[in-house]
Amino acid sequence: MEPMANPEIERERVVILGSGWAGYTVARRLDPSKYQAVIVSPRSYFAFTPLLASTSVGTLEYRTAMEPIRSKRLPHVSYIQGWADGVSFAKKTVTVEEAVNDPRQGVSLTEGPHAGETPREREAEKSVERRKGELFDLQYDKLVIAVGCYSQTFGTPGVKEHALFLKDVGDARKIRNRIIQCFETAALPTTSEEMRRHLLNFAIVGGGPTGIEFSAELHDIIAEDMRKIYPELANLCRITVYDVAPKVLSMFDEKLGKYATDMFHREGIAVKTSHHVEGVRRGAPDVNGRAPYPMVKDRQSCWTLKVQEEGDIGVGMVVWSTGLMMNPFVDNALSRVQAFPRMSSIFPTSREPRSDAAGLQWMVKKHPKTGAVITDDRLRLIIEPASKDGSDIGKGDSARAVMDDVFALGDCSTLEGTMYPATAQVASQKAEWLAKRLNKDDIEKKTFTWKNMGVMAYLGNWKAIMQTSGSSFSGRTAWLIWRGAYLTKSVSVRNKILIPVYWFLNWAFGRDISRF
Repeated sequence: MEPMANPEIERERVVILGSGWAGYTVARRLDPSKYQAVIVSPRSYFAFTPLLASTSVGTLEYRTAMEPIRSKRLPHVSYIQGWADGVSFAKKTVTVEEAVNDPRQGVSLTEGPHAGETPREREAEKSVERRKGELFDLQYDKLVIAVGCYSQTFGTPGVKEHALFLKDVGDARKIRNRIIQCFETAALPTTSEEMRRHLLNFAIVGGGPTGIEFSAELHDIIAEDMRKIYPELANLCRITVYDVAPKVLSMFDEKLGKYATDMFHREGIAVKTSHHVEGVRRGAPDVNGRAPYPMVKDRQSCWTLKVQEEGDIGVGMVVWSTGLMMNPFVDNALSRVQAFPRMSSIFPTSREPRSDAAGLQWMVKKHPKTGAVITDDRLRLIIEPASKDGSDIGKGDSARAVMDDVFALGDCSTLEGTMYPATAQVASQKAEWLAKRLNKDDIEKKTFTWKNMGVMAYLGNWKAIMQTSGSSFSGRTAWLIWRGAYLTKSVSVRNKILIPVYWFLNWAFGRDISRF
């Protein structure tokens, strides 16, 4: 099925899987006179992730962290709302599953579209109605794989069902509604005092930049708005950050990490390192093996967080930010190559394929620990032959091929021989580089190198920390740089205007805590 005809002007079709930092940036930067960019993603917008923590507490509105793919600004970019389901490198097609009616778009995912199904069940569903969307094939001339990663739960019981995440705009909306729900439930005269303490106890699991910035934003809304709106509940609020590591913000130097921890302690945010969360369940902590609250409402209003070092703790909300897991598409669709892609493969020692190439089973090269696909220094996918038992055949460059029409960017990939972090900064730099090279048609002349622009984290109360290769800042100066950097990086002129407007409005009049 071809959902779009080729234009009158001959252009190569570049199919881009994903609308995140890598995929969206490539689509924007490709020369429309040379390429027809087609984004395939279940999400019809690009999410500006650094601002999600602000939107989750009402400091900014959701639209300020979104850039629609279908836009007057991007008339040259086509879009298909769907999940990439499979790839045939030999036929140069992507199998897409429609996702227009999929309820999971816009929220963090912890498992694939058909998690729990066996390969036989997934194959059978291709011809029956209980699949969520119809399947069709999309032809490509070049393919950019930028499907991103899912939220990592480490198999912790109850996390998928009861915890909240912060990777997309839908997550921010859920968190914002839950915060207001906790306060409104605690304000009811029928809510017990003990349940109020549980409801207003907020747990953040993960001491990286996302967890720390959300904790800071949550502290700001409680200190600046909720204390005035719910004065009788102000003294019951608690925020706790849990992390298994011995310190939070490990990517910063020790001085900045200590500054952040000390500031959190002064603001009343508890930071508990070397703590292990063992599960999350619905309801209040049990007392002597029994639920302490006879009323159904009280039993179900909160959650119980089980921590190895502390036991059961009643909480009103658990925000989970512990890292990334590989996108199931990488495991399912990129595990093997159905047929050797003769026309797309480059061998390091020769332009001609090895004589036995067609008879071998070819595998996409992946990182042994993370499972990410491995690319060469020009972001091209690497494939290697394997024997029937899965073991490698041969060694060195002569035993592998590079695909000159398939590229992998973002969190789902890693550049061979490097340890670049899985951040938006790396993904966007790769995307900028690839689009520039494709536009100039000189990808063989240059290799990709990442330039570390530094890391930043907001700490609340108009303070932040920032670290670059040559210097570091903390406090109000870092906060000004933090805000200026994110405002500058915002994509559209509309959001460059809206963001400072909302900053001013919420500073002057307070945050809107309407629940909708």
